[in-house]
Amino acid sequence: MSAEFRIDNTFGAALIGVIVAAALHGISCVQAWYYYTHQTDTWAVKSLVGAVMTFDTIHQVLISHSVYSYLVSYYGRPEKLQSLVWSMVVEVLFNGFTALLVQSFLTMRVWRLSNRNVWATSLVLILVLGEFGCVVAFTSMALHFRTFEELARLKYLSITVNALAAAGDVLIAAILCTLLHRSRTGFHRSDTMINKLILFAVNTGVLTSLCAIASLISIVVAGETFLYIAFFFCIGRLYANSLLATLNARKMIRGAADGIHSTSDNVSLSLREFPKHASSAKRPPNISIKIDTTKEFATDSDQGHEVEKPESSLSATSSTTGTYKEQPELTV
Repeated sequence: MSAEFRIDNTFGAALIGVIVAAALHGISCVQAWYYYTHQTDTWAVKSLVGAVMTFDTIHQVLISHSVYSYLVSYYGRPEKLQSLVWSMVVEVLFNGFTALLVQSFLTMRVWRLSNRNVWATSLVLILVLGEFGCVVAFTSMALHFRTFEELARLKYLSITVNALAAAGDVLIAAILCTLLHRSRTGFHRSDTMINKLILFAVNTGVLTSLCAIASLISIVVAGETFLYIAFFFCIGRLYANSLLATLNARKMIRGAADGIHSTSDNVSLSLREFPKHASSAKRPPNISIKIDTTKEFATDSDQGHEVEKPESSLSATSSTTGTYKEQPELTV
C-alpha cells in the first residue's frame, strides 16, 4: 500500500469529516441563535440547548486540533503519523456527551407520551446509557495508548458504540411514531399536527442512525482506514441539529392547521405532565385538542367589539372536551 493511498484513506478522510462537521456546526449555531431569540422555554430546556452547543463546540475544536496536528504540525515527518494525538481520543467523549443529552431528552418524550410506560422507557434508557458507558470505557482505555496500532485493540468498542447509537435512535423514532399514530383523534386539525410531529420524529432518528450505521459499516469493512472517523465526526452535529430543529419547529407545528376550514379557530397544545388514570391504562394515549370558535361583530358605536358564540359551537366544544378530558395533552 502506497503512502499516498494511506494518506487519502486515513487523514484525507478525517479532513473531509472535519470540513463537513464544521459546516454542520455553523448550521447549529444559526439554529441556536434563532432558538434563544424566538423561543420562550423553561430554564431547563434552555440549559439543555446551551450544554449541547457547548459540547458540540468543544468537539469541533478537538477534531480540528487533531487534523491540524497530523496534516500541518507533522508535515514532512511520516513517522509521526502513526502516533496518537490526545485530542483524537478525547473528542470521542464529547461526542458521547452530546448524544447522551439529546437522547435523554427524547427518552423523556417517550416517557411522557407513553403515559409513563416503564418497559418502553427502560428499553430506550438501557441503549442510551449503554452507548455512553462504552464511550467512557473507550476513552479511558485509549488515553493510555500511543499509536493507532494499539488503538485498534478497541475496535470491538467502536463497533458497539455505533451499533448502540443506531439501535437507540431507531427505537426512539419507532416508539414516538407509534404513540403519535395511535393518538389520532379523527379531527382534521389535530391529525395534521400529528403528521407533522411524526415527520419530525422520523427525521430526528433517521439522520443520526444512518450516520452511525455508515460509521459501523466502515469500521467493519475498512477498519484500517479512517473512513469511519469521517462519519463519527458528524454524529454529534446531527444530534445537535435534530434537537434544535425540533424545538424551533414547534410554532410551525402548532400553526400547521391554520387556514384549514377557517382561520378563526384557536387550537392549543400544551406541555404538561400526563395524568395517571386507571381507565386510560388499557388504551393508547390520545391528544387533547381544545377548539374555541368565536365570531366578532363590529358596531358603529364606540363600545368596541361584541363577541358571540353560537350554540352549535358550544355544544361541539363540550362534546370534544367530554370525550378527551382524561387524555394526556401532547408535548410539542
